[in-house]
Amino acid sequence: MVGAEHSLAIGVERLSSSRAWFAAAIVAGFATWPTNAHAQAAAAPRDSIEGKWAGMAGLPTDRVQIAFEIKRDSLGKLRAYLYQEVSNFYGLLLPGEFVKQGDQYILKEWRLTLTPKAGGLEGTMFSLPVPVTLARTSTLPAEVPVPDLPRGPGPKWQAKLGGAIYAPAAARDGVAYVGTAGGMFYAISLADGKFVWAFAAGRPVFGGAALMDGALFFVCDNGFLFKLDRATGKEIWRYDLGDGTTPRILLHQVVDNSGDFDFDTNAPTPTIAEGVVYVGSGDGSVHAVDATTGKRIWRAAVKGKVRVTATVDPTRVIVGTFDNLLYALDRKTGAELLKWDSRGPIVTSPALVDDKLIVGNRNGLLAALNFVTGAVVWRVQMWGSSAESEATPVGGSLFLFGSSDLRRVSLMDSKDGRVIWRTDVFGWPWPRPVLEGNTVFVSTVGGAPYQTRHLGALAALDRATGKILWRWPMPEWPGSWTNGFHAPPIVADNLVVVGGLDGSLYAFPTR
Repeated sequence: MVGAEHSLAIGVERLSSSRAWFAAAIVAGFATWPTNAHAQAAAAPRDSIEGKWAGMAGLPTDRVQIAFEIKRDSLGKLRAYLYQEVSNFYGLLLPGEFVKQGDQYILKEWRLTLTPKAGGLEGTMFSLPVPVTLARTSTLPAEVPVPDLPRGPGPKWQAKLGGAIYAPAAARDGVAYVGTAGGMFYAISLADGKFVWAFAAGRPVFGGAALMDGALFFVCDNGFLFKLDRATGKEIWRYDLGDGTTPRILLHQVVDNSGDFDFDTNAPTPTIAEGVVYVGSGDGSVHAVDATTGKRIWRAAVKGKVRVTATVDPTRVIVGTFDNLLYALDRKTGAELLKWDSRGPIVTSPALVDDKLIVGNRNGLLAALNFVTGAVVWRVQMWGSSAESEATPVGGSLFLFGSSDLRRVSLMDSKDGRVIWRTDVFGWPWPRPVLEGNTVFVSTVGGAPYQTRHLGALAALDRATGKILWRWPMPEWPGSWTNGFHAPPIVADNLVVVGGLDGSLYAFPTR
């Protein structure tokens, strides 16, 4: 299958990743029904589809409750307002208007088709498609308060590093290693949070460190892959990845004329295999570098930024790009072997679970591919949310997966995409969950104002049921649009170690 391309259809193309559309929804989606409707709206005959509807949607592997209010706006257009608890949408105005074609009502922007049948509505949504069955209702769901949950043990220590931490920490021999958006890379004692050494990288660090013997490797936004002595922090060599001028626009307050941010907040952790470092670059390339000398073995050009950690098997290097593509490259030469179009930016690493490659994208697709051939085994959509976590294998065919606006962490089966449990963690669970024993640790990002509620915290979930055991909310601070934990947690020395957007590295007891 050399050179073959495989197209993965998505749930709603360019929907959940369109922050401009969501910004418009903040204004439009929660507006009250106008009392001064135009004359043409008042004169329009009432359609059988108008009113409040509630029911179920989804495939057998993942069915959720859903509701709509369908009514005419002040211009007489038939509009739909979505109520979906699993996605935290309560009165979200969907783009476009219903158009009647025969017995069907079609909202093409949402790929929603509804047909009146026996007093109810039946149809499909998304491009998969997903079945929808609705009946009339007098009430619609409403947001409920965050429950009063145990706060857990609290941090054992907090090391204030000065710059926001997006990168996951790495740990070995009682020391944690982590970089910051302030351009520093630190070694911190796991015993007490004290500084071991500090290295001035020069520009923000968004990726984690790979550890090998007495050295560590990480990438920096100045365009270099660094190798440092793990004991002292002294530089051994640096390799030019060529992306020192690739820009990032970090999240900031949502106000008029402030400019758009690009949700580009990740960087790869280098992957080391048999003395070779494999790593992607923001300039659209993948590199194989000799771990001892820092010399290039090969460089492969791909299309789009590579912000994900490479998956390496005995013969291939697998990476995803911001230009929707997943590549399999020859490990010895960098030659392209396979390429898949996911139709959405791949911003977190593909993960091997059982014998399948689990791939998510920013347009809401979550798919399982045959690891050898690239054939699609199954695909699901994330109910209007981006799929930008990373799968965490938890044994056998099962894996954990976060999301974005879905605000849920799910335990899923890689055999068919079946959802075993799904838990609301009340914030963006972009970071990769981690499993320790029977406990799942999840870090979340909060943001306000936004059209749905998101709160930053570190939470512990029961592995078997998904029940929240405790939740430690990150203290909010004035003037910041986001807060919480963008970095994935790790477990080391009976501690959960996680970096905060407040510039601190925290360590929580695992028990």
